[in-house]
Amino acid sequence: MITDIIDIVKINSVAGETLQGMPFGKGISDCLIKVLEIAYRLGFQIKNLDGYAGYAQLGEGSDYIGIIGHLDVVPAGEGWIHPPFSGYCKDERIYSRGILDNKGPIMSCLYALYACKQCGVKFNKSIRIIFGTNEETGMKDVEHYLKYEKPPIMGWTPDCKYPVVYGERGRAKLMVKANKSDLNEFFSFVTKYFLQSKDNGELLGIDFSDEEFGKMQMRGYELSMEKDKCIFDFTLSYPANVTISKIIMQIKTKMPEKLALELIHNYEPVRFEKDCILIRKLKEAYEEVTGFDGTPVTTTGGTYAKVMPNIVPFGPSFPGQKGIGHNPNEWMDTKDIVMNAKIYALSLIKLAGEASE
Repeated sequence: MITDIIDIVKINSVAGETLQGMPFGKGISDCLIKVLEIAYRLGFQIKNLDGYAGYAQLGEGSDYIGIIGHLDVVPAGEGWIHPPFSGYCKDERIYSRGILDNKGPIMSCLYALYACKQCGVKFNKSIRIIFGTNEETGMKDVEHYLKYEKPPIMGWTPDCKYPVVYGERGRAKLMVKANKSDLNEFFSFVTKYFLQSKDNGELLGIDFSDEEFGKMQMRGYELSMEKDKCIFDFTLSYPANVTISKIIMQIKTKMPEKLALELIHNYEPVRFEKDCILIRKLKEAYEEVTGFDGTPVTTTGGTYAKVMPNIVPFGPSFPGQKGIGHNPNEWMDTKDIVMNAKIYALSLIKLAGEASE
C-alpha cells in the first residue's frame, strides 16, 4: 500500500490543459490510469468514465456502498524542503503534494477493501471505490459520473477529518460588480463591510449562527478588473439555519444601488441524523480501532458530500492535525495511513458485512 501511494504522489496531477480523453489534463489522466491499473492488479473490476472519474468495484449488485476521493491536487506553490512530487519519506512520514489531500486516503480505502477481499469477508452489497479528478477546481467529475452511474446508497469521502462528520456548512461564492464610474461607492462598500469588519458578516446583518454549525464565516476575498468592471469576490461558509436567498436579500439592503451582486455558485448545507445507520456504524468503527471518542461533528469545509448523494466526510485527519493539506511540505505519516485503512476496512464490514443490519 505505501509503495503504491508513493508511486501515485509522484505524478503531478494539477489540473492542466484539456486534451482528447483528458478533460482535466495529462497529469490527472496519467494518475487515474495508474490507479486503475493498481486496482486491476489487486483483483477488482475497474471502469474509466471518459477520464472524468474511475472506480474499482467488488461485487455485482447495482446497489453499492461508495467511497469517493480525488486524485487531482492544488498547485504545489513555494516553500518546499523537498520536491513536491518526489514521494520523499523520512522517519515514516511522506512529504508530497496530495499525500493527504487526497491520494493517500483514497488509496487506503482501496487497500482496506483489498484486505477484506483477501481475508474472505463476504459483503451483502457491492463496494465501489471511486476516484475523482476535479474536486479542487469545480467537481465536474461527479456531475459526469452521475450522468452514467447511480449514486451510492451510502458511503463516505476520506477528505476531511475524524470523527465522522454528520454535517457540512453551505458554501457560496458571490461577486460584487461596479462600473469604473462608481468606484467610490464600490470601495467604500467593500472597505466598510468586508475589509474593516468582522468576518462573521455582522455589519451586513448576515451573522447567522446555530448550535450545530456555529457562526457565519466570510473569506476568500479577491479584487480584480474585468474590462470596464471592478470586481470583488468573496466566499461564505454558512450554517444550515439560513438559505442563500435570504443571505443575498440581506446583503442587498446594505449595497448602494449602483453596485450589482451576483451568485457565482452555491452548495447547500449537508446534514445527516446523528443516529442514522451510516453515522452510527462509522462512529463505532472509529472508536473500536482508535479508542478515541467518536462523537459525530460538523465541518466548515466543503467536500464531495456537497454533490454526491448519500455520503458523509470521514477522515483522514485525526484530532489535532490541521493546516496540512494545501500547505508546503504536505505530509502524512505511514502509521496514520495504516490506521485509516483499518478504520475503513472495519467500516465496510459494519455497513455491508454478512452480519450487518
